[in-house]
Amino acid sequence: MSRDAASQRQVDAANPRASTWLSANAGSGKTRVLTDRVARLLLNGVDPQRILCLTYTKAAASEMQNRLFHRLGEWAMLGDGPLGDALMKLGIPAAEIGVERLRAARRLFARAIETPGGLKIQTIHSFCASLLRRFPLEAGVTPQFSEIDDRAAELLREEVIETLADDPRHVAAVDGVAALWTGDSLRDLVAQICQHRAAFADPLDRPAAFTLFGLPETFTAADVLADVCLGNEGDLCRELIAALETGGTTDMSAAAKLRAARFDPMGLGTLAVLEGVFLTGAAAKEPFTAKIGSFPTKSTRARVPRMAMVEDLMKRVEAARARRLALVAAERAAALHRFAAAFLPEYDRRKGERGWLDFDDLITRARALLTDRAAAQWVLFRLDGGIDHILVDEAQDTSPGQWAVIERLAEEFAAGEGARVETPRTLFVVGDKKQSIYSFQGADLAVFEAMRQEFGQRLARIEMPLVELTLAHSFRSSAAVLGVVDATFAADGGKGLGGEVSHIAFKNDMPGRVDLWPLVPKAGDPEEDVWYEPVDLVTDQHHEARLARMIAREIRRLIDAGTLIPEGNGRTRPMTEGDVLILVRRRNTLFREIIRACKQAGLAIAGADRLKLAAEMAIRDLTALLSFLVTPEDDLSLAAALRSPLFGWGEGDLYRLAEPRGGAFLWEALRRERERHGPTLAVLDDLRDQSDFLRPYELAERILTRHGGRGRLLSRLGAEAEDGINAFLAQALAYEQAEVPSLQGFVGWLASGDVEVKRQVDAAGGRIRVMTVHGSKGLEAPVVIMPDTAKTRPQEREQIYLSNGTPLWRTAAAESPDLIASARGDLLERQEEERARLLYVAMTRAQSWLIVCGAGEQAKDLSSWHDRIAVGMARAAGASPGGGSLGGGSLGADHGLGRDEGLKLVPCPFPPGEGKRLSWGDWPADRPADHPGDGVLASTAPVPTALPDWTMHPAPQPQEEPGPISPSALGGAKALPGESGLEEEEAKLRGTRLHLLLEHLPHYPAKEWERLSHDLLALDDDPPPTGERLALLAEAQAVIRNPALGFLFAPETLAEVPVTAEIGGRRMLGTIDRLVITPDHVLAIDFKSNAVVPRSEAEVPEGILRQMGAYAAALRLIWPERRVETAVLWTRTGVLMPLGPARVAAALAEAVPATREADPCPP
Repeated sequence: MSRDAASQRQVDAANPRASTWLSANAGSGKTRVLTDRVARLLLNGVDPQRILCLTYTKAAASEMQNRLFHRLGEWAMLGDGPLGDALMKLGIPAAEIGVERLRAARRLFARAIETPGGLKIQTIHSFCASLLRRFPLEAGVTPQFSEIDDRAAELLREEVIETLADDPRHVAAVDGVAALWTGDSLRDLVAQICQHRAAFADPLDRPAAFTLFGLPETFTAADVLADVCLGNEGDLCRELIAALETGGTTDMSAAAKLRAARFDPMGLGTLAVLEGVFLTGAAAKEPFTAKIGSFPTKSTRARVPRMAMVEDLMKRVEAARARRLALVAAERAAALHRFAAAFLPEYDRRKGERGWLDFDDLITRARALLTDRAAAQWVLFRLDGGIDHILVDEAQDTSPGQWAVIERLAEEFAAGEGARVETPRTLFVVGDKKQSIYSFQGADLAVFEAMRQEFGQRLARIEMPLVELTLAHSFRSSAAVLGVVDATFAADGGKGLGGEVSHIAFKNDMPGRVDLWPLVPKAGDPEEDVWYEPVDLVTDQHHEARLARMIAREIRRLIDAGTLIPEGNGRTRPMTEGDVLILVRRRNTLFREIIRACKQAGLAIAGADRLKLAAEMAIRDLTALLSFLVTPEDDLSLAAALRSPLFGWGEGDLYRLAEPRGGAFLWEALRRERERHGPTLAVLDDLRDQSDFLRPYELAERILTRHGGRGRLLSRLGAEAEDGINAFLAQALAYEQAEVPSLQGFVGWLASGDVEVKRQVDAAGGRIRVMTVHGSKGLEAPVVIMPDTAKTRPQEREQIYLSNGTPLWRTAAAESPDLIASARGDLLERQEEERARLLYVAMTRAQSWLIVCGAGEQAKDLSSWHDRIAVGMARAAGASPGGGSLGGGSLGADHGLGRDEGLKLVPCPFPPGEGKRLSWGDWPADRPADHPGDGVLASTAPVPTALPDWTMHPAPQPQEEPGPISPSALGGAKALPGESGLEEEEAKLRGTRLHLLLEHLPHYPAKEWERLSHDLLALDDDPPPTGERLALLAEAQAVIRNPALGFLFAPETLAEVPVTAEIGGRRMLGTIDRLVITPDHVLAIDFKSNAVVPRSEAEVPEGILRQMGAYAAALRLIWPERRVETAVLWTRTGVLMPLGPARVAAALAEAVPATREADPCPP
């Protein structure tokens, strides 16, 4: 069958017998190539478990897996003809498609589904985690390790700092860093130390640091001063000061600086002052040189008695400056390394105690496992039979550590028996240098290029060359957008993008346009500040607020005007909010103002893509209410809760309660007005009654569900508050797993660190999406707006520079010796190149319409994104057919434009003023909307209508609904005859205590179980005696340590899970002791501490069967597509006893007859 050039290129890249290094432009269909390649590997008979596909994000892994299963599922249902066509489209020659091949293709779906562990399509971190769990002994980790989140890591780092500060062995290291640190806390510095932990593996002591900066090992401040001081500097400067004070403004300013300096004795601080007075500045033609002949002013110099000696001092100060800077930098580097040498081992030790690994640990441990001589061969032997084909997605963002893991996995592909010719093992790497924008996560293009060369050389040695291909076609963007993209980066030869940029538009018949709005000028400072407004308030006249309103109004106008969006092949459709993607560089003022303006314009908007939990209004309202429950005397928290949507009080209501109360607490005043505020007090009384008995999660759910808090918050704050509320509940669950749960502890835990929640807005469901360019990677939209293109000041967040792999502590730019200045220059150059790649990613998200705008200052050197795109638009128009050529070629030819067509650049009016529009093709004319253009609904005359008959009669009394079902209170015996030794209440208490231990102990190292059991059981009003506690601990330990039960306590299982569902027309409320959830199976386990244990399922008491039947019925409603099973774990014997679905369903039907109609055993 014939294919177009773009499709043929994809087929070539998906060849399963060739190792391929694929460079894929934005929108070129790399995910399809990955999916096609895996499908063709499976068609060739490769076992699914022998394929490893590594993606950059979980979302990408999920997307690829969904596409693959969709493809294989379609094949399973196709007839011979359509299936043969599908295989030929995939690249299979017609001669190779026979009856057996078609049968094999139809069986692939079942093979992939039934593969043990599933297809290995996962992130590199997920793969490393699975590798460590498979070989925990060899890796030196606990099999039940958990992956620490950013918040827990930050809290642990602060805990380590506090410990080091109290340790006499390390206090000097902490003090040394603290004395040099100018921030509020060491949090940022310590985070960067952890980020560069591999570089700190090689120690740098003080002598080595001095040698690195070209200083003798014993060099001191006295040596610097000895080069400057001859003994008369104080007198000289005092004479100079007297003369300067008679001069002009500049001289008097210098005199003030010198007068503040200390000369007897003179130190490095005074030397720095002399440099500021005697030497030129950083912006001078010859920076930091002595001002010989230019300082002081000519008239003042005549009054300086010993001017020649002053000028000699200037020269000595200039000569000593380099050594002073080197000394300061060397001391800072030594202090940094001394602190890191104390901090990092203690940090790792504490993580190990808790069984925690962070993302870097996963990579580091896996890399060490694969390179350790004692264990590597065994591990690789076990993996060697398991991996024949490695596929790497988004390779340009892979870090050096991750490349080391991949390199080790693929090492056997070209060595020994691993280099098979008859059944070749292949490597497939797809990436794009132009889209490498994650250097802050370790991505390094130099390593990317080095790995390409390394793999090419290895495969060449076994005569299986690495095929290098490029996908130049874009299936996403119109020719207009691609023309501007290419021309924008043509000016500097694609600097930072790896060379010339060239795209070919696949949809060359789709009209496109690029709009360039004029910049909204920067607003001046207000003439008069309003004293009562917040200091950080963004006024309506702020330039970014004005731009945000213009954008919102323009989107509103376009939608109301019925603007049509082209889709290619001549098809169009009306524009909606879901067509718009707004990209910014940072979540700054502009970001927030755009969201606010869109909401005010009545536009459907998805909200922010990242949420700071503590900054969310819904979370602040919930936290205020919880804080009041902890401390009823907290007037501020109670007032905030009352004013929130949870209670809906107005400011006047609160004032009338608070003003006349005198010195009483607000809570006391509220209770005195019970008749007036009955509903509010009913809620607060209920929550206060329960706060000592419910866990934080349960209490929060009570607020949100029983008392309607969720509905009130969403009604006031909008649907986007849902993500914050759910994240808040997730934090409550996380807290309960990590700590002994208490309300006061949870409130303090929330206040100790902020949590950032990533919202899934990539599929916003018909709403405008606003996000950073980094967050938009992999996304696309018909209309992309780039409002953050004005001049920006680069933010230098890095505290640590790497010089030839050695970490150095940053110094001020004007105070940097050559070594640090060179490292800073290299870093700034890399950042500038990454900003160019960020611009490329932003522009290539657009399908047919790119709108570029901005607010602020114009860059003088034309380096802003706005300027670069303006130049690119002019070049693109000038290079279109009939408009001349650019760089020896025609952009029209490159982008598939016809000979008589071209990119047209014309003036066009936009909200801020006249701008430019570059377009190609005939954009469809606007279609009038069905509603008014200004967004105001047209008024209609009311239609008189007779009242319905039911309004004339009293409403019937509502039937009293039956109460909820409790699975443990459905009747029936709970114990076998012969159970004795404890009264019923004592037996229940013993079971409750044992449940508490089984819930919490698995999350902690075994050596902490003794202490933790004491702490947990001490919370009882009447704690058990030591002997009983130790007996409970022994019983819990025997269960947890039982190898056959290990899967019940894996990190991904859930403990004490509240479950609710409607069963037999009644609401069921219960708590499942342990829940194991897999993609196709749900297992509910209940712990039973009976003294007499049934020998078989037939002896299980009726009451237990009814309880488990209720759980099973609820879980089938929640997961109708999964197999639901139940089991009882008898803690006395450690026996896990499965219960038949039919048996528990029959028992439930005895208690709740309405459940008989349901199928108890769905397939």
